[in-house]
Amino acid sequence: MLKQIVAVAACIFALMVVVKDGRALRMTGLFTGSCSIVQTYTDASTLVGCRAGKLDGRPDLSHRACTIYQTTGALQYWHCAAGYSSR
Repeated sequence: MLKQIVAVAACIFALMVVVKDGRALRMTGLFTGSCSIVQTYTDASTLVGCRAGKLDGRPDLSHRACTIYQTTGALQYWHCAAGYSSR
């Protein structure tokens, strides 16, 4: 009985560590929003498409010198100045 309790406690602790780290949530894209570069223009500016996550909603790129270009369905497009990276 004690072994089962310790095993369940270890599993719960491992799950808490994975969720706290956040990498697993970002990689799946289910819970946090994600963005990817759709197009790069000749002046090195980019068009970035962002998809909303279940918990966070759509990412806000306004603090990265980006302006909203268009919102269509599940995607929101941003026009970003040169130097934008998706990381």
